[in-house]
Parts: sequence; C-alpha cells; structure tokens
Amino acid sequence: MISSVAHSSMSVYWGVMQKPQTDSVSANGAKTDTSSTTLDPSAELKPKTANSSNNSNGIQLSDADLKIIQQLKSRDIEVRAHEMAHLAAAGGIASSGAKFTYQQGPDGSSYAIGGEVSIDTSSVSGNPAATISKAQTIKSAALAPAQPSGQDFQVAAMATAMAAKAAAELQTLSKLIQANGVAGHSSPKLDVSA
Repeated sequence: MISSVAHSSMSVYWGVMQKPQTDSVSANGAKTDTSSTTLDPSAELKPKTANSSNNSNGIQLSDADLKIIQQLKSRDIEVRAHEMAHLAAAGGIASSGAKFTYQQGPDGSSYAIGGEVSIDTSSVSGNPAATISKAQTIKSAALAPAQPSGQDFQVAAMATAMAAKAAAELQTLSKLIQANGVAGHSSPKLDVSA
C-alpha cells in the first residue's frame, strides 16, 4: 500500500561525490537534521578561471561553479514549493512534515534537490462515506503541486481506486438497508455520488 505522497528526487550531482543529507521540516516549522559527509576528491584540482569570484564564505568560485549554484538554488525553490503544496492540501492526513534530500553546492551550502510528504492513505474502517472523502483529500494533495511527479500521479490513481471501492461498499450497504427496511418506514437514502 502506498503510504506517502513522494516527489522523486532529482539526482544531479554535477561531478560532486557525496552522501545526501536529509532534513525534516514539520508542519510547525521545526527541523530535524541528519548530517551528511561531502566527499569531493577533485576539490583541489578544480581550475579557477580569470572570472572567478568569492562567495560569502570566502570560497573562490568559477563561472561554472556560479552556474551550478544558480541551478541548485532554482531546484531548491522548486522542490520546496512542490512539497509545501502537498503539505497544505493534505491537511490532517499528513503524517509528517516535508522531508528533503540535499546536495551541497560548490559554495558549501546545502540545497534541496528532492523531497516528500508522508500522508495517511488508509481507508476509514467501517465508514465508506468517510473513506470517499478521505480519498478525495489524498487525490487533491497528490495533485496539488503545479507539476505533479510520476509518484504523485500514482498516489492520485490509488486514491481514485480507493474512492471507487468505498462507493461500491456504500452502494451495497444502501441496497441492504432498502432490502431489510422495516415495513411502514421509508429507508434512508444515501448519497453515493463521489
């Protein structure tokens, strides 16, 4: 069973060997950091061009480094917006805050390159109507970002199937209630449209 809305991380390393760093940001903004080790055996071998500049850390950066940093910054913004869209749409079914995978740039800063938001995708036991409502929330959360990922579409499809199954259960319950209704009393009508 799929248990989270996840955005596949984009593994672009631009020649830097490293172990990804993960960081969890809860809905209230608290951070949990898992440190990483950056291994860049060619750091001393990188040629610096005449157009090099220093960053705020005093590290001399080439034009190529500056281009990589700009790409990482752009990806970081995109990833954070994507995961925050999931989190905002998930509401009460989010089981964790956004978790990010980081890559260290040539400037020594960490940039988010992937992430995920875990959500509760279980059905509501014994309540098909509530399951349909929850499935709609799951689907909305999965498709909330401007550009949903393949995983997001899979979660949305799972939610659609979950809603269809719950609607069939609701229809069966409705037929049972109608078949076993008490004489002289009208059976309640259940709205099964979802």
